[in-house]
Amino acid sequence: MRHIALVTLVVDDYDEAIRFYTGALGFRLVEDAPRPDGSRWVVVAPGEEDGALLLARAKGDQQRARVGDQTGGRVGFFLHTGDFARDHARMRAAGVAFLEEPRHEPYGTVAVFEDLYGNRWDLLQPAAP
Repeated sequence: MRHIALVTLVVDDYDEAIRFYTGALGFRLVEDAPRPDGSRWVVVAPGEEDGALLLARAKGDQQRARVGDQTGGRVGFFLHTGDFARDHARMRAAGVAFLEEPRHEPYGTVAVFEDLYGNRWDLLQPAAP
């Protein structure tokens, strides 16, 4: 079986990113381990299933320039949920910035939000098959 296990998200600060992803988005901290070069291996995940984010602190000007704009302003991350109303309300209460009101599309209920750095995400409850 093959699957994508991790996707790197370049961040400004490990602890700030951990607080946002575990607090505002409700992810769990999977791993936070120091590395010999002074960086950390920080992994957060929305659930117990496949797929997690490696939060990597930017190194150098080129990487720092990409923080918050990893996909050129497009939605680059898709957070699926089984209960859109619950998660949308919880995230709004935690201060997550939604860029639109929830909308119903043929593929499901969706709303675009930004993470603490400005990366765009879809909160999406897929339509029933």
